[in-house]
Amino acid sequence: MVVGACGQLGSELTLALRDLFGEANVVASDISTPKGELEDGLFELLDITKKADLEALVSKHEITQIYHLAAILSAKGEQNPKWAWDINMTGLLNVLEVAREVKLNKVYWPSSIAVFGHHTPKNHTPQATVMDPSTVYGISKLAGELWCQYYFDKYDVDVRSIRYPGLIGYKALPGGGTTDYAVDIYHKALQGEAFECFLAKNTYLPMMYMPDAIKATISLMEADPESVRLHTSYNINGMSFCPSEIAEEIKKSFPDFQITYQPDFRQQIADSWPSSMDDAPARADWGWQPDYDLAAMTKDMLENLKKQQEETVAVG
Repeated sequence: MVVGACGQLGSELTLALRDLFGEANVVASDISTPKGELEDGLFELLDITKKADLEALVSKHEITQIYHLAAILSAKGEQNPKWAWDINMTGLLNVLEVAREVKLNKVYWPSSIAVFGHHTPKNHTPQATVMDPSTVYGISKLAGELWCQYYFDKYDVDVRSIRYPGLIGYKALPGGGTTDYAVDIYHKALQGEAFECFLAKNTYLPMMYMPDAIKATISLMEADPESVRLHTSYNINGMSFCPSEIAEEIKKSFPDFQITYQPDFRQQIADSWPSSMDDAPARADWGWQPDYDLAAMTKDMLENLKKQQEETVAVG
């Protein structure tokens, strides 16, 4: 079961899991109804804060693994911190409790670079280091990492996790994160519009193209339990760039593309995060290796978004 299947990550991970395990063996769930390709498979409406509803679906579909992706992200969470904390923590604890009670085989729960803070080393941030998050999203992710370790130690729940960098994909729109500019910028370029960036031009952040994020997630979940040494969350690194660099890469295809910079409250969030990550443990433990750099990602993003645009015009 994928909880939060309609989100940016969930929508693509669900399709990848259907390809891997078969459409009849993957249940997508979310608080809102699916659109597009997600409509073709099993789907259940689910409010993850309601444990009894989760229990009923796990029983109904004889679920053995849960990918719990539902969360309120960084920028949206700062607008309503109590709400974000309640959803992020209640949802995770419900999943962990159900996993303990019915003895699920495995649970996947994503963490984030938001667990780091102003006192964390910014370059090649180590796996084990200072974590002093400044957002409710980051606080909930740090607490969640510790809960995952606790359930593994106390109840033998096999929880696996990745600290995602900013994720970039073409199949779903951004969901309220601080790194979302790196998705929206491609849409604006294709539409022939100027882009106003809410981060400063030289703000370096760790980023990852969605195919690499899907690859990492499934690789970790399919890894032999003996090779998974960490049950808090693994650092993984894809690429690091700043807004001006992604703009220059886009200009290779769209020379007239224009970008301006108007940093807002999200700049403070970005300034507390790493600029690059040390992911040596993930590489050593379960063979992590990214496939995409900025140039390869930009080429693929623009090609696929252009196809989508052409298909929309044709249907219209």
